[in-house]
Amino acid sequence: MSVKPLYIMLCSGEHEKVQLAAMIASVAAVSDRPVEVFVTMNALLPFERGLSAEQRYQGGHFHELFMTKNVPDAIELFSQGKMLGEMKMWACSLVLDLKHWDCDTHLAEDLFDGPMGLAKFLADAESGELISI
Repeated sequence: MSVKPLYIMLCSGEHEKVQLAAMIASVAAVSDRPVEVFVTMNALLPFERGLSAEQRYQGGHFHELFMTKNVPDAIELFSQGKMLGEMKMWACSLVLDLKHWDCDTHLAEDLFDGPMGLAKFLADAESGELISI
């Protein structure tokens, strides 16, 4: 029996939500479930290249605990999911256009598979299960 792909639409840049998306995506990918993550709106901001964890994350009740208790960084979790499983990450083309960014120079290195529009992502997501965070 084949497993339905998991599609994650990450819209919030709040630390807890980025962390949750990273945990879900990486666990699913290493559990042999195909995963595609669409990062849009404020959620794309923590992925800006060159930011430290202190600069990258903000907000949420657990933010301080994540920062002080050595919780694995969300960027590292996404990277592990890509390395150990079948995961693709897409940057919202609208947000890239508005920020005058491109994936290769402005976003975390070797993490994104490219830009994608919302309509394409939603069309692809019809073949699996979609969650929005």
